Amino acid sequence: MTHPLWPLYDLRITTIDPDLGRVVLRLPTEAELPAFVAIVSGGIHSPDEMPFSIPWTDLPSPARERSSYQFYMSTRSGWTVDDWILTLGVWVDDTPVGFQDLRAHEFPKVRTVGSGSWLGREFQGRGIGKLMRQAVLALAFDHLGAEIAETEAFLTNRASARVSLGVGYEPNGIGRLLQRGVAQDAQRFRMTLEGWRARPRPAFAVEGLDGCRDLFGLDAQPGPAS
Repeated sequence: MTHPLWPLYDLRITTIDPDLGRVVLRLPTEAELPAFVAIVSGGIHSPDEMPFSIPWTDLPSPARERSSYQFYMSTRSGWTVDDWILTLGVWVDDTPVGFQDLRAHEFPKVRTVGSGSWLGREFQGRGIGKLMRQAVLALAFDHLGAEIAETEAFLTNRASARVSLGVGYEPNGIGRLLQRGVAQDAQRFRMTLEGWRARPRPAFAVEGLDGCRDLFGLDAQPGPAS
């Protein structure tokens, strides 16, 4: 363990993709956050679209950068076993490309996770979004003991829906979210542990989990991966 005060910094998920190369998901340090801020400044969606229920990309600079920094820091300071957000930076061959979140509320009891993500526009359409979603699902289902994964996206966000369906989620009804202050319909998706195991998955190596198992409400001694 190289970060005894916050062992989540040692947690990482790695895979080797034949087309993309080495893909790593891990918690960025404060010093690494400006590189991700630069990606957002370069654009992650067109100005006439808003894929997020919290329109954080609409904020002008430097309020956007400071708000993002506050959010990332709050996920560390506000972490509890019963309510957590794991904000993982994504690197492809050492190049930062986006963020993939895994989140849960009352996880030890309900065994359900949610997710959110963003990807720089220059990196979209290459299969990275699908791979990084599967990476956090591998952590959740194969190592944390999750039984259900949920996500949702505005009906207009076809790219997100394609990723969810491509990974193996199933439609799970229609909900409503605010889009720039206006209520809009959103497609809900759901995947069970059985659904996760029903198809072949990329091979993901998970390192550093032993030191932070207690942060997820897991037993001190690691169990076998499912």
